[in-house]
Amino acid sequence: MAGQAAGVCSAIDRISIVTGRAAAWLTLAMVIVSFVIVVMRYAFDSGLIWLQESLTWMHAAVFMLGVAYTLQRDEHVRVDIFYRTMSQKQRAWVDLLGVIFFIYPLGIFFIFESFDYVAAAWNISEVSRESGGLPYPSVPLLKSALLVMPVAVLLQGLSMALRSVAAIRGR
Repeated sequence: MAGQAAGVCSAIDRISIVTGRAAAWLTLAMVIVSFVIVVMRYAFDSGLIWLQESLTWMHAAVFMLGVAYTLQRDEHVRVDIFYRTMSQKQRAWVDLLGVIFFIYPLGIFFIFESFDYVAAAWNISEVSRESGGLPYPSVPLLKSALLVMPVAVLLQGLSMALRSVAAIRGR
């Protein structure tokens, strides 16, 4: 792989790794918050709506922030019946075509469809619908993950495409 392309791939991979590790640590936060919610409910017959809502949002963030990392680690769901028996060059073709025909169109579609939704949340200074729920700017910030996720996947798709092209060319 050419030096500049390798540098781009490496930089993109580092971004995916950082966000993936952040998502992994967020799962620990979810466990702690779940424990606190249970203790508050059953030991003190009390609860905080914002804490309960934060658990739901953290769960969504784990999946959205972990997608690019999963793709980078090649641990995404794949029907592996034919792929595992292919040569490196054939796998590179499958990966490149997958990026071109699936990752890019879906990522662009997600950005296009979620942009107005996220912008509206910021424009109206959206807060939780529940009394005592998450305050501003929590909801718009969390909804922004709907844009971060496809951008991160598109970047990781670029890294994957560059590596595939290098493998096809035999580098």
